[in-house]
Amino acid sequence: MEGLPTTTQAERRWRSKNLQTSKPSLVMAFFSCVAWLYVAGRLWQDAENRTLLSNLLKKNIEQRPKVLTVEDKLMVLGCKDLERRIVEVEMDLTLAKSQGYLKHQLRQSESSSEQKLLAVIGVYTGFGSHLKRNTFRGSWMPKGDALKKLEERGVVIRFVIGRSANRGDSLDRNIDEENRKTKDFLILEGHEEAQEELPKKVKLFFSTAVQNWDAEFYIKVDDNIDIDLEGLIGLLERRRGQDSAYIGCMKSGEVVAEEGRPWYEPEWWKFGDEKSYFRHASGSLLILTKNLARYININSASLKTYAHDDISVGSWIMGVQATYIDDNRLCCSSIRQGFHPF
Repeated sequence: MEGLPTTTQAERRWRSKNLQTSKPSLVMAFFSCVAWLYVAGRLWQDAENRTLLSNLLKKNIEQRPKVLTVEDKLMVLGCKDLERRIVEVEMDLTLAKSQGYLKHQLRQSESSSEQKLLAVIGVYTGFGSHLKRNTFRGSWMPKGDALKKLEERGVVIRFVIGRSANRGDSLDRNIDEENRKTKDFLILEGHEEAQEELPKKVKLFFSTAVQNWDAEFYIKVDDNIDIDLEGLIGLLERRRGQDSAYIGCMKSGEVVAEEGRPWYEPEWWKFGDEKSYFRHASGSLLILTKNLARYININSASLKTYAHDDISVGSWIMGVQATYIDDNRLCCSSIRQGFHPF
């Protein structure tokens, strides 16, 4: 028994106490390790996310079009004078439009007829003017075969009218029926016939006429005057080949600013303190050469209309290089007495 080792009670107590104190330390160490792994994983994941977002942002920035001003683009391209050339081309285009030149319209007119007409005469009429039209057809305006022969001489005459506000009603049907018999109407499908719409009617008439017929002159005539047709043809024959001619009884006058008075102009304030109209041809009979009628057709969408058709036409012509020809034989008093040829 003496040779066997013996353990005292104090040693056993020390070992038991040491074992009890090491268990919490192991647990704490384990949780610390887990926490460290969790934090390291989150940091790694956040780093990957940041890298991914950074790459996406960089890619979007590279793909996003760079916003440059026109000035920047001109500097990058190294063609600073391009801006000047663009301005010059725009000015040339505006000048060409003002002179009535349009490539596809020239081809159309050249192919539409071999012989160029002398004139297209549009006689304004309305739904209630049937008796006036019959009077015209029996006086200075030919009808039937005589009208066709006049067209062979190069002069086309048509009554100009729009459509009723109630499309397809009896007013429209009566005009269609009359036109089937006489074949002497130019019906403006896009125009609503009304007294207050006359300025728009004159714009649409010149635009439609220059598209339908290739002529030297385009003439607007009211249906309350009589003219000497042969005298008018003689006047036009003498003016053949004259570009940019604006012919009529030239006048100007007071701008009526009081509402309710005849010839009231709602936009009177645009005509200055003197309240006087600019020089323009009377609306009873006015004549435009082909390039001026073409100018109206090309720019019809932007041309301003006023309360009266003759003022409207005068304002359009005032903005181009036109030759004003004042002929007092085209004034109302002379016309009613009969137009006398040169």
